[in-house]
Amino acid sequence: MNFKRINRQIALPLFLFLMTGCQNQDSVEQTSRELVEEQVVEDVVEKNESGEEAQAVENEETSTEVESEKVNFEHGSLLKAVNEGNQELVRSILEDSDYPIDETNNKNETPLLIAVHNNEIEISKMLIDHNADINKQDAISDTPYLYAGAEGRTEILKYMLENATPDETILNRFGGNALIPAAEKGHLENVKLLLEKSESNIDFQNNYGYTALIEAVALRNGSKVYQDIVRVLMENGANPNLKDNYGKTALDYAKKLNYVEIEKILQEYKQ
Repeated sequence: MNFKRINRQIALPLFLFLMTGCQNQDSVEQTSRELVEEQVVEDVVEKNESGEEAQAVENEETSTEVESEKVNFEHGSLLKAVNEGNQELVRSILEDSDYPIDETNNKNETPLLIAVHNNEIEISKMLIDHNADINKQDAISDTPYLYAGAEGRTEILKYMLENATPDETILNRFGGNALIPAAEKGHLENVKLLLEKSESNIDFQNNYGYTALIEAVALRNGSKVYQDIVRVLMENGANPNLKDNYGKTALDYAKKLNYVEIEKILQEYKQ
């Protein structure tokens, strides 16, 4: 028997079998690796998607919380807050750009007019900064601007003149501008401010024919502050010859009331 030939006959198929087995094993291992890799990718994708969904839910919850924290103030809230002098509440309400800043009460008073009434300086400034109307009239024809001028709200008046635009065609219930009652009530600093920073007509005459100069003389007591007001008005070109509805000038009233110092000032500047 030829054992060498038999060995070769056995060895060749065995070699082929072993080679096939190795290839199959490699194929199996490759397939296993591919499956593992695919699973890892799927796990990562699933994890990312879950993370995105969780973030989306979190964002939605946060947005809902923000919405729920937003306060919708009822009509009248600003009027009440201003009347109470509650600066923090006023500031919170003004953060809502949709809130009607010029809402009115039953006297047609706006929050700004109430703030001026109460001499709430900081609140008035906040309202002016948010474009509150300084020219809106109430039931008796007052505006924040006219009232500030007439009643000596000097700091508020100054802020108005620097940050808003007065409408000089709007008059008070006596048909006068801001300058006339400022002079009549003895608010020297307001008179100076209005002459310097506004377009108030120094010789404007109200329903009675009174000018700022006539009212400062005819309706008051001739004291030092009115002497100063008369001098400031004259220095700024007030006309002492204008007559009121009763046919009298400021000089006529000074003589009649024996306001000697005021008479001297008027004679000094008499045209």
